[in-house]
Amino acid sequence: MTPDQYCQDKAAKSGSSFYYSCLLLSPERRRALTALQAWRLELDAIVHENHDAGVALQRLDWWRAELRRLYDGKGAHPVSLALQPFLAQLPVAEMTQALDGTEMDLAQSRYIDESALAKYSRAVGGTFGKLAARLLGCTDPQTLAATEKLGLSQLRIRIIREMGRDARQGRIYVPVDTLQRFEVPAADIMQSRYSPQFAVMMRDQAAQARTLYREALDTLPRADRRALRAPLALAAIHHALLDEIEAGEFQVLTQRTALTPMRKLWLAWKTWLRNG
Repeated sequence: MTPDQYCQDKAAKSGSSFYYSCLLLSPERRRALTALQAWRLELDAIVHENHDAGVALQRLDWWRAELRRLYDGKGAHPVSLALQPFLAQLPVAEMTQALDGTEMDLAQSRYIDESALAKYSRAVGGTFGKLAARLLGCTDPQTLAATEKLGLSQLRIRIIREMGRDARQGRIYVPVDTLQRFEVPAADIMQSRYSPQFAVMMRDQAAQARTLYREALDTLPRADRRALRAPLALAAIHHALLDEIEAGEFQVLTQRTALTPMRKLWLAWKTWLRNG
């Protein structure tokens, strides 16, 4: 199996949202984004697939060392080898920031307030939004700021969608002060107890995701929209998913909402046409 095949199997399986968002990219651009997405999923697995904190930290340390090896031209992991041709477009500081976000995830399972969550969100969701834009040839600071917000909005949706799964792993990403403001006990989330207050809180979380999305679209320079059709398609799919979750009254503690492959394809196609 080649490094590119490894990344394809990990990050861009047929039927996935990522697969459809990148379907119309040139082969080289698709390879680049797929390698980045595979690296992102490797980091995500450190948090969500390790029940032993010590093992998780060892894996993170390995990836920190591997990132140094990668920029020295000595990467060994298949994802590193797939990323190697594109390193000139990937600032080491931003790649390191993504690793720092993973470390934050391992260090805490709660966030005290919105400021603490925002710091984590920028390191994870925002950073990957910018890195994807860079791989697509975009360097305008305004474009990078807009794609950071795209990444932040999608992370908010992931937090909503995966609320039940994360709770079963002992994690709640909605800040403590937000839970208190909406009178939603953490114990209710951990024990999958749905309440009207929970639905109200989730609507507020959804509104924040949509605000970030609108701000991203409003500030994204027209000149870069064509280059960014893949990230825009992925964002459109995520926000259609959010609409479905809201229509189902945010039953995310015990259910996992998904869009059909045909709908994902249609959303991606519409986005590509609109931004052509």
